[in-house]
Amino acid sequence: MSTIPAVTPEVAAVPRSVQWGAVILGALGAIAISMVLLTFGAGIGLSAVSAHPYAGASAKALAVVSGLYAAIVAVGSFAVGGYVAGRMRLPPTAEEVAEAHFRDGAHGFAVWALGITIFGLLAASGIGGTIKTVAEATAGVSAAAAGGATSIPALGQRASNLATSPTDYAVDRLIAPAPSAAGNPPATGQQGTGMAAAPPSNDTAPIARALSASLKSGQLDPRDRDMLTGIVMQRTGLSQADTQKRVDDSFAELKQAEQKARDAAESARKAALIAAFATAAIALLGCAAACVGASAGAEHRHRREKIVLWGSRRFW
Repeated sequence: MSTIPAVTPEVAAVPRSVQWGAVILGALGAIAISMVLLTFGAGIGLSAVSAHPYAGASAKALAVVSGLYAAIVAVGSFAVGGYVAGRMRLPPTAEEVAEAHFRDGAHGFAVWALGITIFGLLAASGIGGTIKTVAEATAGVSAAAAGGATSIPALGQRASNLATSPTDYAVDRLIAPAPSAAGNPPATGQQGTGMAAAPPSNDTAPIARALSASLKSGQLDPRDRDMLTGIVMQRTGLSQADTQKRVDDSFAELKQAEQKARDAAESARKAALIAAFATAAIALLGCAAACVGASAGAEHRHRREKIVLWGSRRFW
């Protein structure tokens, strides 16, 4: 009858609280795996989006899938890095046997901390240009699908030199020529004021200031309304009633545009808030995976278990 030999605890000759060689190897391995998988995922993301409207994955679906994929990559890469560090760590000394489990997990935590620090430095210094470029390309394709012609580089470069704020649109509508003035100048008496439109002027600052001040208060001040009516009548030749209607309509449209801008800013704030919490949660998952992986690697080293990968007992 054969007996199973008892596993004797491993005891190292020289005490070493932190073995940085194993920690650095595990951190570098986790970073390398993360960069490869993230680049691969960015390629999949590019194939899932389209510049054509109503084609490809939606922005919400792409955000959810990207978050889940990032979490899987963080957990998998740091688990592997922690396992390598735990497996490569030297056995504990006689005094450290009671603290072996804690110190194994602490080496996994060191792998995670060093990996996060190095990855942040790489991203800040621009060395991770491949991932950044692919991510920007994905964002550009999505923006082109949402924004249309203004997102095309050739047209967007020309449009970037133009002022396109809601106030500018309102000014353009206010000082637009009267419909009768589109062709030949109208004769005297065709317009309510009995006067032809004044020559156009490029000075729209008073109009913009009046509209901006009224937007802050939430309503069009009567004095500003009278001033705008006079300016628009002088520049367009419209009657007083038509001019007042144009002023009121333009201010109402400007308020709607401002509300849409506020709603868009609020949506962007919420998206950034969710992204920040998701990033922190993914980082914490990576920390837990690194600690568990280091403990598992140390346990397998202690039991002298051989890992069989694709039919081979070697590292690859």
